Amino acid sequence: MHLFAQQITETVAVETPGWVYQLPTVNAVLNGLATVLLLWGFIAIKQGQRETHKKIMLTTFGVSAAFLACYLVYHAMLHHYTGSGSQAFSGTGIIRLIYFVILISHVLLAVVVAVMVPITIYRGLKEQWERHRRIAKITFPLWLYVSVTGVVIYFMLYHLG
Repeated sequence: MHLFAQQITETVAVETPGWVYQLPTVNAVLNGLATVLLLWGFIAIKQGQRETHKKIMLTTFGVSAAFLACYLVYHAMLHHYTGSGSQAFSGTGIIRLIYFVILISHVLLAVVVAVMVPITIYRGLKEQWERHRRIAKITFPLWLYVSVTGVVIYFMLYHLG
């Protein structure tokens, strides 16, 4: 009986699959692609190409949704396999402060963007042009900031130091 109890309480170490560690790079690529698409969509609407703008912005929304799915899977799997859902930043000194300022602003604004983007898209799809333009003037720079800082955070966390 004692042996049985010992076997139950022992934890079996399971190695984290390699694909889990590839997800941060996938996330950075998706954020980078969202950045390029956002800029392209902005240029398209400034040139009066409304249909092109619509297609690009819906694609950007899809890319951002794919990012969010991969991001959540990464952190869930990292927690599952390692017991920690995050990667620690190893930088010290001023770079550590810069990293956390960028990270905190990124996370807070990502929450705002996650609410504003669907509203902005909805208003565009419903052809509520004035209301769409008004919120898009706020949504666009915030979404762009979140996309760009997502890539910056990736490089700082996984390639700096």
